[in-house]
Amino acid sequence: MSSLVFCVAITGRDRFSETAGIFGAGNTPFSLVSLGRGTASNERLDMLGMDDHERAIMLSVMTEDIWHSVKRSLQRDFNIDAPGGGIAFTVPLSSVGGKTSLRILTKDSGFVKGDEEELKNTEHELIIAVCEQGYSEMVMDAAKKADAGGGTIIRARGTGVHSSEKFLGISLAGEKDMIFIVCKTEKKNDIMTSVIKEAGPDSRAKAIVFSLPVTDTAGLRLIEAQED
Repeated sequence: MSSLVFCVAITGRDRFSETAGIFGAGNTPFSLVSLGRGTASNERLDMLGMDDHERAIMLSVMTEDIWHSVKRSLQRDFNIDAPGGGIAFTVPLSSVGGKTSLRILTKDSGFVKGDEEELKNTEHELIIAVCEQGYSEMVMDAAKKADAGGGTIIRARGTGVHSSEKFLGISLAGEKDMIFIVCKTEKKNDIMTSVIKEAGPDSRAKAIVFSLPVTDTAGLRLIEAQED
């Protein structure tokens, strides 16, 4: 059975249209794009054939089957393995916040997510909430009701083949806020449930939520000591 993965593709900003075209042709149901800037040393950049110009960062949730198709296109048509091509990688999803979020992330394809046994022993999880721009505080207020710590907000824009459509009353295009929250695994379900209840698809925030396994952390010791 295919599983869901979170895909990150980083390319030069001047090649964003090509990247978006490949993701769209691969029928990825839900994609967001944000901008960044390279920080590697000049020696590393020379080795990779890249410069320090702005990057386009494509973020997408898809099934493993779709990822394999997208990967083939990135290698064959985009030549991503060549110097300066960029990088793309995936991380398995460990959970999705509610049936509506799952239907949106999979374009109502009837996908049924299986049990990920190998992900159950992680001590921490990264919760990602995607909401309408300007409603990140509503999401964080809901998360804090379930004892979440702080979050990080990233501005992004919906893109891809379905970018102009609304699905289940939620626009897949336009400006979005992404909220990243790292929490202990035992708190994940309560936080995700609170966000869906207070700021989910039926609210003004229209947030969808999913989580990724975190295999190791640094810098959380003081926060955890306060929680204990």
